[in-house]
Amino acid sequence: MRQAKVNEANEAKTAATAKSAQASEAAVAADTAAADVPAVAAGSLPANVRRPGRPAGSARGPEQRARLLDVALALFARQGIVDTTLGAIAREAGYTPAMVHYYFKTRDQLLDVLIDERFQPLRAALREPFRDNVDDPVAAIAQFARRLVELSGEYPWFPSLWVREVISDGGLLKQRMHERFGDTRQRDTLALIAKWQRQGKLNAQLEPSLLFLSILGLTVLPLANSAMWRDDPVRRKLTADDIARHALAVLQHGVGPGKAGG
Repeated sequence: MRQAKVNEANEAKTAATAKSAQASEAAVAADTAAADVPAVAAGSLPANVRRPGRPAGSARGPEQRARLLDVALALFARQGIVDTTLGAIAREAGYTPAMVHYYFKTRDQLLDVLIDERFQPLRAALREPFRDNVDDPVAAIAQFARRLVELSGEYPWFPSLWVREVISDGGLLKQRMHERFGDTRQRDTLALIAKWQRQGKLNAQLEPSLLFLSILGLTVLPLANSAMWRDDPVRRKLTADDIARHALAVLQHGVGPGKAGG
């Protein structure tokens, strides 16, 4: 009887399944069992086969959750957060809506998990150049630009998602992060840039509020658009190293004549 209820809930494919924790746990177990053991009629389970319910200590739970996060990131980068539903994530991942709702009740909750588990580590990695070069902002900024390119290679969803949802006005990810963290860190960063300028360590003509946007424009924006260059006879051969080299040349030497490799 319990197995029949689970099957009925899976076929419904609605968020109402998630309202009952018991039904959600059974739905997750049903998906797991479907991949691991042959289907049997309700009430005919052998004595040595565990009945539905979330398996204690199951090793597949973290794997399923991680796959849902990966799929969500890929879809958000491809079509935007607003146009991506939890149902679409379930279909792309090959899971039932019940399983998605077991782990993430709402899209906002999913977005908060992504911020905590996927974006915050990236932000921490991007702060390292400034911690490592507290007295040399030029070196810090150059390393920051290279790190952006490196992270874009490690996480292919990063450039498109950042351009679509953070740099662009009205991006849902940008709004969510602002709701959670405010703009204190941004104000502190702008104050630090202004301090470096007063100390003569950075070009006084730079506009602090545009500096990081300019760096993103030199690195993340070309990487986000690189998929559109397949038919471009000039740019289709460009690599991530080429983009990093160009960005560093502009940042460190501007557009005036300079020494090659300097």
